[in-house]
Amino acid sequence: MTAAGVETGGLSEQELQQFREALAAGRKPRVQFTESAGQISGQIGQVIGLEDPAVSDEWVVVKFGRDELPFSPGDLRVAPKGPVPKKVVAPAPEPVEPVLSGPEFMIDKPLPPKPPAPRKSEEVVVNPKEAGEAAPARKAARPAKAKPSPSLTVTLAYAEGEWTIAANQGAKALARPYVIRPAEALRMVSLIDMPGVQEAVDQIMAAERAEAEQQAQRLREQLAEVEARLAELGEAG
Repeated sequence: MTAAGVETGGLSEQELQQFREALAAGRKPRVQFTESAGQISGQIGQVIGLEDPAVSDEWVVVKFGRDELPFSPGDLRVAPKGPVPKKVVAPAPEPVEPVLSGPEFMIDKPLPPKPPAPRKSEEVVVNPKEAGEAAPARKAARPAKAKPSPSLTVTLAYAEGEWTIAANQGAKALARPYVIRPAEALRMVSLIDMPGVQEAVDQIMAAERAEAEQQAQRLREQLAEVEARLAELGEAG
């Protein structure tokens, strides 16, 4: 637990499973940002979706204000019940002038020059001996992480004699699976330079051709039977 009341640990597998069940029931679980989330640590958001963790490390979609951004489980924790404590920032220590032992004359020994003031973006560290060991070091606030845009996934699938294609951007479905012609599917597969994929497609097409040839043979036999029947009827007439 940090000084601001925000735990540094992230979400556990059990808590993520509870989030999945809550989202399936139409609820939006409340979470609190941890220190690893940067400047928004200690703030409260709502989980609105869980993406595929195999695609990105940041797959927990959180609504914070008007933004909907993905975060990693380590950036979040279950929001505490009751009011959220405000983050306390330690005040900057006041500079302490060095104490001179005994009287000194400016003509003989000038005072040492003052060190330049640190910039706001730099880390400020005070020597505990000079500050009387009363004020801790203060770090500048870490900027928030830059969140990548949701990933795009295009899926080409074969099942039950049909080729289908679908597209998703993050958790949003851009195109539902729809059937395409085998020729179009084979053109797409030919663009993928992966021997294992090509071998699997060749096996599928070989099985399709064998089944089509068997069906054509059956139709030819049925047609021969019909023609023989017509010939018999013609001779009888």
